[in-house]
Amino acid sequence: MTGTPGSEGLILRQDYFNDPPAWSALVDLLQDTFSIDISLQDQFGGPDPSSMPFGYFDETGRCVANFSAFSMPLVINGRFFKAAGYQSGAVRPDWRGRGLYRDLMQRAFARTKAEGFELDILLTDKPALYERYGFRTFPQHVFAGPPPETAEPPPPARGLSLQDRDDLRLMKTLLQNRAPVSRRFAVVGQMEMFHLNACFDRDIRLTLVTDATIVAWKFHGHTLRLLDVAGPAIPPLATISSALDLRTERIEVCFPPDRLDWDGTPAPYQGYTSLMMRGDAADNIDGPIMLSPMAEF
Repeated sequence: MTGTPGSEGLILRQDYFNDPPAWSALVDLLQDTFSIDISLQDQFGGPDPSSMPFGYFDETGRCVANFSAFSMPLVINGRFFKAAGYQSGAVRPDWRGRGLYRDLMQRAFARTKAEGFELDILLTDKPALYERYGFRTFPQHVFAGPPPETAEPPPPARGLSLQDRDDLRLMKTLLQNRAPVSRRFAVVGQMEMFHLNACFDRDIRLTLVTDATIVAWKFHGHTLRLLDVAGPAIPPLATISSALDLRTERIEVCFPPDRLDWDGTPAPYQGYTSLMMRGDAADNIDGPIMLSPMAEF
């Protein structure tokens, strides 16, 4: 493959995740750039098989630049869309200013367009970089309010551990067969990021409710922050709250709560990154939304 004029001495590669040394080189790039360890995915079966990575490597095999696309199907206002997410964009300092990042982005965008993706989505702390490519920022909101009346008797619940093989096997099954947590805006399936985000944030707790639903949550200062609910059906918030058995005064739901049989007041979400999208499907979004923190990428 022919690279950009600024890539002399580099090797352009794509779809290289099945090559362990190349995967390890990307792990090193992201560790050095962002201090994140995506090698944690290896304990959950490896990276997302839908990934479409594009990278430049030097003659020693070091990854000096990368930009990846992956399949991230979404439901928006009850309709399913074939969406592409973009992640793992990085360039080593000594190779910046040569157009490598722009070149890899354009290759990834061309790939997803050719494969018929209807919507592009990314999270970034540099939104101006992507506005020139037609991406728009969509403000995110949490949905806050008092707890509902709890269900009686409380349904069965127990903690889940990513280190327990049986728990991990059960979680994979539930995540692969999950219903979208919202009809208004939600991922249809993204198992790999769910596991990775649970590893990155030690404050996230995972609980199995009614033997068939994973609840990802945090609790601080009598506030329950509900991050995600994954399973073949979405229980009402009253069922979830009763199962967790907390002294809750306030609930913050980090996704549109239309399937929870509960209404919350939208409040701006103060995050470090902006949610950006492009494509005709984004025009269907006409109200407050939030991408579950368990689907962040």
